[in-house]
Formats: sequence, C-alpha cells, structure tokens
Amino acid sequence: MATSVRQVRQTVVDGVTVEVRRSTRRRRTVSAYRQEGRLVVLVPDRLTRAEEGEWVRTMLARVTASEQRQRRSDTELLARAGHLSRTYLAGRAQPSSVRWVANQESRWGSCTPAEGSIRISDKVRGMPAWVLDYVLLHELAHLIEPGHGPDFWGLLSGFPRLERARGYLQGVAASAGLTLSDE
Repeated sequence: MATSVRQVRQTVVDGVTVEVRRSTRRRRTVSAYRQEGRLVVLVPDRLTRAEEGEWVRTMLARVTASEQRQRRSDTELLARAGHLSRTYLAGRAQPSSVRWVANQESRWGSCTPAEGSIRISDKVRGMPAWVLDYVLLHELAHLIEPGHGPDFWGLLSGFPRLERARGYLQGVAASAGLTLSDE
C-alpha cells in the first residue's frame, strides 16, 4: 500500500489565513472548509504554485459565498417571499411573517395559513438560492391551497427548477439519513 505524502503551508489571501494542504493521494479534486478561523484548502500535489494560487482564490470565493448564503436574515427571507409570490403566484400569497427556525426536524418549511406565517428550517439556509426559492414558494402556495392536491402542484408548476429542487432536497435527506419530505 502506497503511503500518502502531505505538505502543509500557510499563507494570507485577501486578509484570510489560508492553510494549503497538498496530497500525493489527491488526484483531481480541490476542496476547502473553515477550521478554527482559517480556510483549509486541500489540493493535489501535482498542481503548480500558480494553479494552487488560482484554486485558493476560487475556493475562498466559494466558501465566502456559502457563508453569506447562510447568513440570510428574516427580513431578506420576507422580501424574497414577496418577490416569489409576485413572480409565480401573481402576488396572491401575502405572508404576514417569514422567518428562519431551528426547531424543524421533519420539514424543510411550514406555514400556518390562518395566520399567514411561514417558517423555514435552518437546514435550508446554506443551500443554493433556487432550492430556498422552491421551499419558500412551496410554503407560499400553502397560503392559497392548504393541501398537496393537483391545485397545489398547479400553483408551483411555473417554477423552472421545481423537479430539480425537489430532487436536491430528497438527495440531502437521503444522504443525511433524514426522513424529511416536501409533501
């Protein structure tokens, strides 16, 4: 069995401490994550220093963008819901409140039509914008049609990434061993 050789070096890019870990076992993929205040970037050993530098900047941008998505506020969520209602539901769904919640273990979102309130699980916070849009639109549609019958799904039919978003959520739930559903 071949042993893995790993080289580690630290640098600072755009004010962020970056630890680059090169590995002889890593062939093609580059990945990154935050650890104790620094960005750790894992790269194949075969990359040149110039390629490494490009990847470090790319991964810094990706991780930063992901972190910004995770910081979306309740105010931004309400504004996004308003936009989605106007775009896909002719403005018919008008929530009284839309907020992030941490206590939803079996749903991506929920709503109370009588109150007009919508709650979105924190689990959705870091997902791509089009997935969040689907979850919001799903809950907005419940303000118009409470059940999951044909009329409900008809309301969502104009969303261009409907099936892709549903598949994404099913994949996340399956890979994490969760019993979450969008039904």
